[in-house]
Amino acid sequence: MLQEAIDPLDRARRLAKDFSERAHHFDASGEFPFENFTRLYEAGLLGLVTAPENGGHGGGLADAQAVISEIARGEPSTALVLAMHYNSHYTLRRFGKWPAHLAERVLLANRQGSALINAAQAEPRIGSPAHGALPETIAKREGDSWRISGRKTYVTGIPILKWVSLLALTDEAEPRLASFLVPTDSPGFAVEKTWNAAGMHATASDDIILEDVVIPLEDLIEAQPASEPIRREEHATAFFFSLIGAVYHGVALSARDSVLAFCARHAPASLGAPIATVPRIQDGLGEIEVRLATNARLLRSLGDDVDAGRPVGIDAMAVRHVVIDNAVAITSLALDLAGNPGLNRDFGLERHHRDAITGRSHAPQNHMVRAIAAKNALSRLEAGRS
Repeated sequence: MLQEAIDPLDRARRLAKDFSERAHHFDASGEFPFENFTRLYEAGLLGLVTAPENGGHGGGLADAQAVISEIARGEPSTALVLAMHYNSHYTLRRFGKWPAHLAERVLLANRQGSALINAAQAEPRIGSPAHGALPETIAKREGDSWRISGRKTYVTGIPILKWVSLLALTDEAEPRLASFLVPTDSPGFAVEKTWNAAGMHATASDDIILEDVVIPLEDLIEAQPASEPIRREEHATAFFFSLIGAVYHGVALSARDSVLAFCARHAPASLGAPIATVPRIQDGLGEIEVRLATNARLLRSLGDDVDAGRPVGIDAMAVRHVVIDNAVAITSLALDLAGNPGLNRDFGLERHHRDAITGRSHAPQNHMVRAIAAKNALSRLEAGRS
């Protein structure tokens, strides 16, 4: 069934305004914003990147970036969970690697309600698969089933997820690195609340523990020999990194909105005019605008290239690096410009800064991105290319 045509950005803006009114509560309490996802479903936005023939809107990366940044402007934890959901649905639609029965299961549920999905890959001892170690989560084959045991960390949005796409190592004679579709209500599947980060508090990026979780043999999404480096499709990787950047760009936009309004109206008696008339304040506000413009251009350029099918190489990692660093700089500068009032928790600027800093935790971290960029440059030099 085809979805009605909508203006996704307009709907995202309307929702973000409403979400922003409760963002402080979710940050302070760590409660998960369930209602926000009901609203996203009702607005048709959970199916933004899903194919029209599967009840979605067929949006590309540029559309998804715009929606994610707007939602993040209102409540960034909601935006990050939504970004992970979009990433799974984009991969499912674009690359066709999922078995048909699993794809239909996930797509049907997405049409019927808030049936979200995210990957579960990081582990306590090995960290992210980006570090190169094999998972310690093991899938044992027994007859027509898999029995999976292990622990995963930082499973963003776990309170609302219907499934996780779980990375595990099979116990076969020739082990495979495999992804499995695991329902979160499976017997033996448990959540341990471990997420208590300074920022993005409401993402509930907790641990999951699997003890002999049984799933059908055919519920394996994809697999590769464990002896080979993990396979990453260029555009799928770019989509993921770009949406992560879009979340923190939205955080920076919200910080800009707040500090700009404050500087335009705050008029100390000693000055007799709003502080926005002070050259130093104008310089700071101008720097914020320059950094935001840079982020917007970088994200949109990457989105347009991916949507057009053009090669992007490792540019997505570099873009995410710059966008998040700019978001941190913007929120820090906003706090400086606002002075003591900016530190008031009711203002929101310190929350935006904590959220932006949290962006640096996403793998691969900045030092790894720079190391990859350096190795690529050296390889080009050795090959005689500029």
